Amino acid sequence: MSDLKRTALYDLHVSLGAKMVPFAGYEMPVQYAAGVMKEHLHTRNAAGLFDVSHMGQVVLRAKSGKIEDAALALETLVPVSILALAEGRQRYALFTNEGGGIMDDLMVANRGDHLFLVVNAACKEADIAHLRSQLCDTCDVTPITDRALIALQGPEAEAALATLVPEVAEMKFMDVATHHWDGVDLWISRSGYTGEDGYEISLPAADVSRFSEALLALDVVEPIGLGARDALRLEAGLCLYGSDLDATTSPVEGALEWAIQKVRRRGGAREGGFPGAERILDELENGAPRRRVGLLPEGRAPMRAGTGIFAGDVKIGEVTSGAFGPTLQAPMSMGYIDTAHAATGTVLEGEVRGKRMPLTVADMPFRPSNYKR
Repeated sequence: MSDLKRTALYDLHVSLGAKMVPFAGYEMPVQYAAGVMKEHLHTRNAAGLFDVSHMGQVVLRAKSGKIEDAALALETLVPVSILALAEGRQRYALFTNEGGGIMDDLMVANRGDHLFLVVNAACKEADIAHLRSQLCDTCDVTPITDRALIALQGPEAEAALATLVPEVAEMKFMDVATHHWDGVDLWISRSGYTGEDGYEISLPAADVSRFSEALLALDVVEPIGLGARDALRLEAGLCLYGSDLDATTSPVEGALEWAIQKVRRRGGAREGGFPGAERILDELENGAPRRRVGLLPEGRAPMRAGTGIFAGDVKIGEVTSGAFGPTLQAPMSMGYIDTAHAATGTVLEGEVRGKRMPLTVADMPFRPSNYKR
């Protein structure tokens, strides 16, 4: 008897011919009949529909009822300015630990009278326990268990979703809003995990199948599995928690300084005050000994996670994610190397099956992102 969970779209995935695999405790579609390559390119050229209902959805509400109090409470757990997050806007954030490592990365939205958090599937139980234990005096932490989450991504995402919900055309990147379709409340953000324009949509689990079917009835929309999702996010230079980020890796090592606003840095009005601040603030000023970088191997063969990276005879790092990029028509990787070798254009070597092969440090994203600013 399998103890894997199923999302509300499980039956639809099976009816569409999905190959289901275990992922973060769920049975999830890794690909459909078209295959990973075609699904990837369809998302880049039209619109792809993803089931991301395995992710954690959490409402954080201050006991005082004031959104400012919820924001300040959350700032004790993340090195990000939540207080400055305007109503109807969303921001990327990081839970850090006392050692300055990353416990999870997440999205935080200001929905007027509460904060709405989307956390990673494999971390959601630990994240909820962390929030409750640290903020129990000031906030109510409510996991949302009766709503599904889907993502519509690609250059045709706006036109496709607007046929059902016309108001979404007015949204900009990282806007959040509640819209309605056929009597259903849709919590929509204009964001995603592919480097394309698109939306993430939280809606009642009881309604997600018919809403998804309405989208899939459109010529430009196809279902997309986890295989294409992974290559899409890697082309976009985006991290996968547990692979590219973990509890020992700092935001600076992870090249995520952009997520830490000046107000939380040294000299800022709300400097520090988050777990691991001593290490993180020091690395923001002085750098970290290693760095997450993009890597482009020569030839056609990908260098995958675990591949050792060498400068001469010295191992200086390791690949954390690697795949063939269908849009790039070339292999791509990201990984951590000693900062001394992290300059763009530096030629290093990756060891594949005992043989050293050239790879070059490259800027990310590997292809330009297409967000609607």
